[in-house]
Amino acid sequence: MTEHLDQLTPRQIVSELDQYIIGQHDAKRNVAIALRNRWRRMNSPKEIQREIIPNNILMIGATGVGKTEIARRLAKIADAPFIKVEASKFTEVGYVGRDVESMVRDLVEQAVSMVKAQKKEEVKIKAEQIVEDIILDTLIPPMHSPSAVSIGYESSSDKNRDRIPDDDHELNQRTRERFREKIRNGELDSRKIEIEVQQNQSPNIGMIGGAVDDVSMMNIQEMIGNMMPRRGKKRRVTVEEAKKLLLEEEASKLIDMDEVKEEAIQKAENLGIIFIDEIDKVAANRSGGSGPDVSREGVQRDLLPIVEGSAVNTKYGVINTDHILFIAAGAFHVAKPSDLIPELQGRFPIRVELQSLTQDDFYQILKAPKNALTKQYEAMMRAEQVELQFQDDALLEIARIAFEVNSDVENIGARRLQTVMSTLLNDFMFDVPDVIGPNAHLVVTKELVKERLSTLSQNRDLSQYIL
Repeated sequence: MTEHLDQLTPRQIVSELDQYIIGQHDAKRNVAIALRNRWRRMNSPKEIQREIIPNNILMIGATGVGKTEIARRLAKIADAPFIKVEASKFTEVGYVGRDVESMVRDLVEQAVSMVKAQKKEEVKIKAEQIVEDIILDTLIPPMHSPSAVSIGYESSSDKNRDRIPDDDHELNQRTRERFREKIRNGELDSRKIEIEVQQNQSPNIGMIGGAVDDVSMMNIQEMIGNMMPRRGKKRRVTVEEAKKLLLEEEASKLIDMDEVKEEAIQKAENLGIIFIDEIDKVAANRSGGSGPDVSREGVQRDLLPIVEGSAVNTKYGVINTDHILFIAAGAFHVAKPSDLIPELQGRFPIRVELQSLTQDDFYQILKAPKNALTKQYEAMMRAEQVELQFQDDALLEIARIAFEVNSDVENIGARRLQTVMSTLLNDFMFDVPDVIGPNAHLVVTKELVKERLSTLSQNRDLSQYIL
């Protein structure tokens, strides 16, 4: 489990994050240290491992500055289960909100999905061979050689020899091998065949009497579902679709689900990251009284045992949250971090303030990251065989306009660039391929940007409609 982390030093982690996120070096350093500390803990002496708790992080910054992206990219780098939740969702528990423990159960579900995908990849070659045989048997049913018939049944073997001569058997084998090659090469992908796929019976259970918690209900449904026989359903599909359906089914048969559950629980406990967004929305003014502030403080007190470390029941087993890394984030425009209850504040000892994005940051965001918006639009146009090119001074002008609109209206950070780019390129996106045909070359210049976006920065009444 720690082999991948072994290769990731804090500097390398920051370098990986730099490929997708501009600026925010303090936040990157802190999450890189937190991630490396996981490897350090798991490679410490056994008697001290349980005592080393993660330094949970509180990110403070306006929307669109990269808080969520940092946490999400960190999880991808570490190949770790990751869940994002909004703290404000838990203020409505008892009405339409969710139980706070549900975020831990969601994390385990994510871990199970990751481990299953990994295990299926390990057995993929064997599963593909089985699927190939199933499809081949459907297209060209095999003939059994007469010599394979038991010597003890002479009369039966004589009949088989009359019906299936050796020549026919050899012809059948040669034909099957030719068709096997065709299946592998995709030559038969469009041919329709009839296959049988297994269906799990998912009983819909209504409980009469007292309330039953989510975990108990899931366990009851799974237990009854396992007791009920699996039914096959005949489906007529193309060979290409049959490969996908059967591969999923056969790969699932080859993996040991007990092993998957055990590994997933360990992965979630030791590598899991839970990102709690909008934590400032549940910060209350602790001046006493009643009303919504009481509900917000109640959510904080519900979060506290999860963040402190507790055992949570899931359908896959009990998971301890002691070593899950919690990253909380909020803009804290109205509330302050000190408005959180002291116990919860103490569970987020690392506080990082993310900086608002500058005009130069916007320029770098358009140009540098691997997933830059400019590169996304270029890729989409390339799919239409149209070449799209951005001049450097055009990117500078886009950055200037996005920064000004953020300053004049509502600061939504890097998300502003998506709307500005959409407004700039919508005419091109609409005209391709009907008006602008294949092999066209489009160049976005500074003059074009000024022409199409000038009203956004000059007319504040218009710009208020731009999100």
